Amino acid sequence: MKKIIAIGGSNSKDSINKKLAEYAANQIKDSKTLVADLNEFELPLYGVDLEKEMGIPENAMRLNGLLEEADGFVISMAEHNGSFTSAFKNTIDWLSRINQKVWKDKPMLLMATSPGGRGGATVLGAAKTAFPFLGGNVIADFSLPSFYDNFTEEGLKNEIMKKDLDKKIQEFQATI
Repeated sequence: MKKIIAIGGSNSKDSINKKLAEYAANQIKDSKTLVADLNEFELPLYGVDLEKEMGIPENAMRLNGLLEEADGFVISMAEHNGSFTSAFKNTIDWLSRINQKVWKDKPMLLMATSPGGRGGATVLGAAKTAFPFLGGNVIADFSLPSFYDNFTEEGLKNEIMKKDLDKKIQEFQATI
């Protein structure tokens, strides 16, 4: 059975991106989903001086260990001012100090959602560009606009978007 790590790129307790990532990961056949909540891996703000003083925080080491064990990642990113949330970017910064290939060349399904009509398209584009330099093997990507209009606890309401996401999940599943 494959192990999929689902990450919502936000530290919001009610993260819509965590909900989307978990939903998508749970659609993958013959796999077990583990949700890596950034709140369970709280990290101090990265700085070279802090790293020299205290070394790599235990939470970064624990998260890196989870990433090592994964067969693939389903990541949905929140967008703050057109970029990653500070919590997500800070996590990547710490993880890159352990291994520059943060994502370990493992398959990724990248997603983003937001309450607005662009669905986090800007941050998704940034991740698709940056993650390969961090060992990300981006297989497919998906943007869900207007989260509250298009998603319920049962999943996607919009049939066209659901078919698109299902296709992306199948592409990802074929690589793990």
